[in-house]
Amino acid sequence: MNTYLSVLKKTVLFSGVKENEIEAMLSCLQMRRQSCKKGEYVLNQGQRWDNILILIKGKLHIQQDDYWGRRSIIAGINPGEMFGESYAAPESGALMNDVMAVEDSEVFFFNVKKIITVCSSACKFHTIVVQNLFFSLSEQNRKLVQKMSYLSKRTTREKLIAYLSDEAKYQNTGTVSLPFNRQELANFLSVERSAMSNELSKMRDEGLITFHKNHFTLL
Repeated sequence: MNTYLSVLKKTVLFSGVKENEIEAMLSCLQMRRQSCKKGEYVLNQGQRWDNILILIKGKLHIQQDDYWGRRSIIAGINPGEMFGESYAAPESGALMNDVMAVEDSEVFFFNVKKIITVCSSACKFHTIVVQNLFFSLSEQNRKLVQKMSYLSKRTTREKLIAYLSDEAKYQNTGTVSLPFNRQELANFLSVERSAMSNELSKMRDEGLITFHKNHFTLL
């Protein structure tokens, strides 16, 4: 449990809360733990949801498949990140996307109603968690706007340049490691993999980038 507490302490939800305080809150927040094998669906589109998921170990994808099986990756979830806060409102509706484990994963679920309802003792650290939930919602909105900016680009090259540029700024380096393989990157940017690979080769030949697998250098 100590390993999990150290991960939870680094999450947005429990930022500013000490490990012993987190441990005291776990039962209050009705935490439950689940292990997921690679390829398993953690959550399914259309499912009713009233929890917040925090990934402790592994990697998850928020994704959506259309009727013909074409997949779009909305975002990735890495250890310490969470999902589900956008469904905190009572009438927020069913899940719009699937959440799938792309690696063997360990996840914690927390009852959102227990998070937003401060207990009778009104402990200080519970109030901090409620504030952190609001900040997380703001960050998710920012990421959604950022993702929409990629999808609004007209060409595959423009999408690639916008995404790689933002990753270079975020990682503060011209050599970046992307959280996606080639097919996942195509799904994330909503482009055909073959067209994207062709465009990447052209950008490399023109001296704009170099790359190896998911490592890219912007020149």
